[in-house]
Parts: sequence; structure tokens; C-alpha cells
Amino acid sequence: MSVTAAIGKGLVAGAVGTGVMTASQLAVRKARGQRLDTPVPRTWADAPAPAQVAKKAATAVGRPNAVTKKDVPRVTNLMHWGYGTAWGLVYALAAHRARPDTLTGAAVLGTSLWAAAYAELTPLGIYEPPWKYPPRELALDLSYHLVYGVAGAAAFSALERL
Repeated sequence: MSVTAAIGKGLVAGAVGTGVMTASQLAVRKARGQRLDTPVPRTWADAPAPAQVAKKAATAVGRPNAVTKKDVPRVTNLMHWGYGTAWGLVYALAAHRARPDTLTGAAVLGTSLWAAAYAELTPLGIYEPPWKYPPRELALDLSYHLVYGVAGAAAFSALERL
């Protein structure tokens, strides 16, 4: 498979992983009796992490008003799907060279994505360090990312066989 083909398949696999992860997150929210939509937050601290990242990025490039609290539902969705799809590309490039079996690829992808979230969001002040969260919440968060890893790696593997 060419690198170009791997990139295309990785983007599709990333979108599949993001879709399955999102379904998992929504199922848990529903089971907990939580809202399924993303409301407009009262404060930026109440906004989901993807929207906070977009706000910080806009502020860093001198456009602090480019992302408003009213934009949070849309920006959260765009950032979530864009980030998840991009990780599919990263996985595809790594898998293109390393050729992992699907289960190993899924575990590495999901765990790497989970660790990257804390490595990126903790220094930005969006997440607390992982040791400050209850083990159950960390495990739930890891499970979402492992679901992404399984779906993304399986999709990539299936696309490779085409």
C-alpha cells in the first residue's frame, strides 16, 4: 500500500473510531441521566475540552473573540471530529511502517490517544493531572479511548484488505 493510500484509509479509520467513541460516550451519558447535547456554557471553565482548546488557540493567535461561548456546541463537535480523524492519519502512517496486528494496534492507538489527551490538556490548564481524578473516571476515560482504538484499528485493517 502506498503512503497516499494509507493516509486516505487512516482518515476514514479515524472518522470511524471517532464515531464509535462518540456513540460510547453518548451511551454512558444517557445511562447517567446526563444531557446528550452540548449546551452553551455559563463560563469557559464549563465548556468541553475541545472548545477550550479552540478558545485558547484563537487567543494565542491574537483573535480572542473568534470563538465565543455561543460557538461552543459547534466548535466542540468540529474539534472532536477533527482531532479524532487526525489521529487516524497518525495511526495509518505508523501502521503502514510497523504492521501491527489489529489488537495490538488498537491497544497502542487507544492508550496513546488517552495519554496524549492528558499530556496536551494538563499543561493548558484544561485537565487536572491524571492522579487527581478518581480511578473510576480515569478508567472510563481510558475505555472511551480504547473503544476508539479498537474501531479505528479494525477499520484501518479492513480497509487495508480491500
